[in-house]
Amino acid sequence: MIFDKKMIEQVYALLPQKIEAIKSKLQHPLTLTEKILYAHLSKDESIKPYQRGTDYVNFSPDRVAMQDATAQMTLLQLMNSGRKTVAVPSTVHCDHLIQAYIEAKTDLQTANDTNREVYDFLSAVSNKFGIGFWKPGAGIIHQVVLENYAFPGGMMVGTDSHTVNAGGLGMIAIGVGGADAVDVMAGLPWELKMPKIIGVKLTGKLSGWASPKDVILKLAGILTVKGGTNAVIEYFGEGTESISATGKGTICNMGAEVGATTSIFPFDSKSVAYLEATGRAEIAALARQNIAHLQADTEVLTNPEQYYDRLIEINLSELEPYINGPFTPDLAFPISEFGKMVKEKGYPQKMEVGLIGSCTNSSYEDLTRAASIVRHAKEDGLEVQAQFIINPGSEQVRYTAERDGVLAVFESVGGVVMANACGPCIGQWKREIDVPERPNSIVTSFNRNFAKRADGNPNTHNFIASPEIVAALTIAGNLCFNPLKDTLTNDEGEQIKLAEPKGFELPAKGFAVEDAGYVAPVIDGSKVEVIIDPHSKRLQKLESFAKWDGNDYVEQPLLIKAKGKCTTDHISMAGPWLRFRGHLDNISDNMLIGAVNAFNDKTNSVLDPVTDEYIAVPALARKYKAMGIGSVVVAEENYGEGSSREHAAMEPRFLNVKAILVKSFARIHETNLKKQGMLALTFADKNDYDKIREDDKISIKGLTTFTPNKNLMIELLHADGTTEQFEAFHTYNQAQIEWFNAGSALNGLV
Repeated sequence: MIFDKKMIEQVYALLPQKIEAIKSKLQHPLTLTEKILYAHLSKDESIKPYQRGTDYVNFSPDRVAMQDATAQMTLLQLMNSGRKTVAVPSTVHCDHLIQAYIEAKTDLQTANDTNREVYDFLSAVSNKFGIGFWKPGAGIIHQVVLENYAFPGGMMVGTDSHTVNAGGLGMIAIGVGGADAVDVMAGLPWELKMPKIIGVKLTGKLSGWASPKDVILKLAGILTVKGGTNAVIEYFGEGTESISATGKGTICNMGAEVGATTSIFPFDSKSVAYLEATGRAEIAALARQNIAHLQADTEVLTNPEQYYDRLIEINLSELEPYINGPFTPDLAFPISEFGKMVKEKGYPQKMEVGLIGSCTNSSYEDLTRAASIVRHAKEDGLEVQAQFIINPGSEQVRYTAERDGVLAVFESVGGVVMANACGPCIGQWKREIDVPERPNSIVTSFNRNFAKRADGNPNTHNFIASPEIVAALTIAGNLCFNPLKDTLTNDEGEQIKLAEPKGFELPAKGFAVEDAGYVAPVIDGSKVEVIIDPHSKRLQKLESFAKWDGNDYVEQPLLIKAKGKCTTDHISMAGPWLRFRGHLDNISDNMLIGAVNAFNDKTNSVLDPVTDEYIAVPALARKYKAMGIGSVVVAEENYGEGSSREHAAMEPRFLNVKAILVKSFARIHETNLKKQGMLALTFADKNDYDKIREDDKISIKGLTTFTPNKNLMIELLHADGTTEQFEAFHTYNQAQIEWFNAGSALNGLV
């Protein structure tokens, strides 16, 4: 079955004339990113040389994808939009609410029982608005999208930061908050700052233990977690041609960890092979006819330094496997140096759990390459020394891998195959450990490794590697083992070197599946009734946020001054809190509970100036809200890094936080704050962060003349009666200022 066939045919039918018009107007050779972005300009946007990293531009994406955790709030907003059906093809994927505990069948049944109310809600809203629904167990959203919806030259948005995975098939795919997704589903222009373009030239060819994952692990070390902010990473060069479509998806997927707007690969023979293998030969044929428009122009490839804002070159032939971490995905080490680092830092050397899967690395190729290592190790008399967990990426991948005996290889050495879902990658792991919060080390093929993310234990040292390296270290049970040169002792006392991984990009007998898990919406959803129990603990109808009262914010108390890394996991934790993603009041009880208070180095402990006692962050915010006053949050660099979850913006808005003042923002989170009518401000001088005192009252002046490119003034009233002033930057354009005035973007929509 080919989804969205008519839409895709229309995109390709119009593409040649659009590219011709773009070149005529811009008068210069085009990168692949420019071709797709300009071809998707909203109908009211003129073709002109928009300034990268500065100009806001309206686009018309082709489709929307939502995962079940973020879909709840997105669809609650859609219900308030006045729409009767979605304007573009849209889908919901139930992958986040399934907890990994025992094994796939048991865990899936538990999820269906536990989350029945939420699944029924998502299904009902999908039917009402004409949205495709993928059942629990169907697979991880980004793998399912790659298998069924992604197409070269297309543009999509998704309510998950790893939507960028679809760049592996040459699609501009961007993670957004739910309010942005509602705009697209409502047929409205979608706004994005025209991104800069980072060119990454790949030369040579991967071999041995090196894998596509190592490309992005190395690049994360180069760019850091914010080096790709407001930029698209465009890969090019002969090295791209030897990487499979799913391998390219892996690389694009983890581009989210460097803050990139998205990442993209050119269309090539690997794209054709994957499209054909997944039943989309007709799409492959149409893309072939447009191949010149689905790659960067020759002049760009010949002189890339003239067309990219930054140029990086990676020689795949020289690339070592990398291991990144712990606690941040950009702490990158080639495997030849990793063991030394572990010993120098005193990290727990025993490797206790190896986890393969997540949206980043759960393809057929990933599983077969890892399984080949395990199979040879078993044949050579080696025993697996650590717990082994596998999450296939989709039911199609799982079914095919089971048919071909791949899963049996893992199970033969004690590996546990969990449900086709995100599981431990997003904190949905019910891990049994002897001593809670005991320091320990795990290695995953995931994309993120923030403290507490996988299992809630702040002392779990989570390292990220390829599935191949995860398998090798799981067999060894030792972080300092280097499979490229070290040996292991088998049951006969022999020294064994692990065999290099060998896998299959695509199954030799083709993909197969009995029930992929897709449910089409009813033809006429007007009669569908969406029922939300007013007493539900899981779901809650949304009430509109109040519009701005027309006054400056005067003497708002400081809620928290966060210190160090403050990701969306710190602002709105996942794990057990996922069950409240459809209930704004309940989930607001996790607001900023993971942020470190700069004044006492503790989490979820802030000063109540009335009682002079330290209480929970949400409790203090609720106390202020009940008193009819707001508050201000202050933080450091790359605030809101990580997930696209708009709950991290909606919770402060709900609890009457007036402004977030930081040294810098992650792109998606800054947009989410704006969409919800919040003030997202940055220090004009980052040193002014140090001026904020624990018991300050903070005024924000200049709102009555709030205009683009005009700084606001921050005034601090200290407890001793002294005051200080400094300026704060903002990036609001006029439309975004109207969102602020209206109380939220959705208020302006309806």
